[in-house]
Amino acid sequence: MITPFDTLIAELKACRICRDAPRFPPPLPHESRPVIQASPQARILIAGQAPGARVHASGKPFTDPSGIRLREWMGVDETVFYDPARIAIVPMGHCFPGLDAKGGDLPPRRECAPRWRGPVLAELAAIALILVIGRYARDWHLPERKGEPLGATIIDWQAISEAHTLPRIIPLPHPSWRKNAWLRKNPWFEANLLPPLREAVHVLI
Repeated sequence: MITPFDTLIAELKACRICRDAPRFPPPLPHESRPVIQASPQARILIAGQAPGARVHASGKPFTDPSGIRLREWMGVDETVFYDPARIAIVPMGHCFPGLDAKGGDLPPRRECAPRWRGPVLAELAAIALILVIGRYARDWHLPERKGEPLGATIIDWQAISEAHTLPRIIPLPHPSWRKNAWLRKNPWFEANLLPPLREAVHVLI
């Protein structure tokens, strides 16, 4: 039986707004391939940025070194991580946005979240924990923190976690190699944040 949620996800995966009718030119420079993992049963939401080139090629979220690190942070294996009934992965932009002049990923397409994020999150009523990764996801899920440095948000993770209890929210840096210097400068992250993060994840899975 096809549910309204199934129909919504099928429509999202067929979306070509940023390719064929972009509100913020230029259009997506390649074919669209929206990536999402979600189920109404999921208890954990990973609110990320946008797929990278490897994820665009695979069609599966976090199939890159950042996914290895994120699973390590969460204390889960691939079987759990890729079980949509346990973990939903809903980025701010569902398609790989392309590369900038320096070879880095462009920001998530601005057409995406206004069209899809509200309807998808409305269907994820069982979510009890949101892992907010990066600035764009932070600005959506923690609008009161918009404009402050992302590092300041992450440092204040405990107060944020206690203030947002239904669902609980924990802000995280992006788990890419680009954050290695930040992680070296902030050893408290692994010592103080990761143990309660893993505990919260394990309770829900």
